[in-house]
Amino acid sequence: MNRYQQPHWQEEMKLKVDFNNMMKGFAGPVEGFSKEDIDALAVKISEAHQNMKEKRAAGEMDWRKLPFEQADVIKDILETAQELRTWCENFVVLGIGGSALGPLAVQTALNHLHYNELATEKRGGPRLYVLDNVDPERVAALFDVIDPKKTVFNVISKSGSTSETMAQFMIVYQLLRDKLGNTYAKNMIATTDAEKGNLIKIAQEEGYKTFIIPQGVGGRFSELCPVGLLPAAVCGIDITELLAGAAYMDQLCEEADVYRNPAYIRSTLQYLAMERGKNVSVMMPYTDALKYFADWYAQLWAESLGKRKSLTGEEVFVGQTPVKALGTTDQHSQVQLYVEGPFDKVVTFLGVSRYRQEVAIPKVFNHIPGISFLGGHSLGDLITAEQMATEYALMKAHRLNMTIILPEINAFTIGQLIQLLEIETAFTGELLNINAFDQPGVEEGKNATYALLGRPGYEAKKQELEGRPEKKKEFII
Repeated sequence: MNRYQQPHWQEEMKLKVDFNNMMKGFAGPVEGFSKEDIDALAVKISEAHQNMKEKRAAGEMDWRKLPFEQADVIKDILETAQELRTWCENFVVLGIGGSALGPLAVQTALNHLHYNELATEKRGGPRLYVLDNVDPERVAALFDVIDPKKTVFNVISKSGSTSETMAQFMIVYQLLRDKLGNTYAKNMIATTDAEKGNLIKIAQEEGYKTFIIPQGVGGRFSELCPVGLLPAAVCGIDITELLAGAAYMDQLCEEADVYRNPAYIRSTLQYLAMERGKNVSVMMPYTDALKYFADWYAQLWAESLGKRKSLTGEEVFVGQTPVKALGTTDQHSQVQLYVEGPFDKVVTFLGVSRYRQEVAIPKVFNHIPGISFLGGHSLGDLITAEQMATEYALMKAHRLNMTIILPEINAFTIGQLIQLLEIETAFTGELLNINAFDQPGVEEGKNATYALLGRPGYEAKKQELEGRPEKKKEFII
């Protein structure tokens, strides 16, 4: 039996949500919430819970099925990863948004923080590069450090029409054709929709190995499907344990009682905070391993909840602005604002009970009391104390904050964290009465890009753009 199948180990690895510093007894009678505030939302919470159940049954939240229904897909991914690891030196993800942020977050959480720089025998798998922008200097720079012949490019686009990703793909396609000729297809993997879009057609015509993004899974909820699982497996991450952690958290979050459901209590408190004008949500990990989880969360939270209209068509203009910070780095840049600035934020700390490595601080400079007190401690002691001190400073200043505690960082706990934050986001959408799964605000920019670059069918949009007000030189200095 694997460790993630053992109930006692699961319980030991269970994430905890500490929301003490959201409550009146800690954050103060003005800023803090009471159990009565939470209980006053009982009907709304119950309705949101029922909506979640109905949407899941109707196939409108298929991302929640991912930890349970991918046995054949996982087998294919693991076989593909094993084969690639025998010859592939570099694995490059071509994608943007969730197709890039998720794989990067999981890779940096679970593999060595200098994974790409490790010697091949220590790394045990290909280097991972995530090309999530179309900055020409960055794209050109990548080709300076990889050998395309020994590189596999994983192009990820559900629609097959994402301008940034498809532009990258077209460049790589030509490069590989020039270098490898007709054998180039083994260096390309497509992750896309089963039937719709340009990419699946090209993949089938060219003979690429292909993985499918399930129909009901949007980009920012896609990390636990082949979008994220393939890069993780190629780099040696245990994706079965990752999914087991997500399944464990999903079951915890089926609980209707808000005080026993970690996603629901976080969501409810965030909703109450938004109702009081707390329009900024800060995520602050106290470990570099989770630094990119704050980036992934920023897209998940912003794109899901930043909506103009409610489900009934009313203009509501809701959402919180996500901000990413890193402890202890940003104690020296952002925390001053959080402690003494506007009362418009909720801070979420990501804390770790046990770090995977430890570094002792030697007992030196005993004649200098201002630093000698550090000797005999470890860096783990220091960063933990810094986190506790920051929580205390915020609480003392009556600033709302809560903490997600990971017993340690492993595939099981990271799977839990992904599922927790996704369910929290979806439930918050229900409380706000908005569609958390679309992104109409993004489409205008996409359509304008298509028009500017001459995509057929966007002539009217191009004409609209040409009619925009001409910029005045007096306002350019």
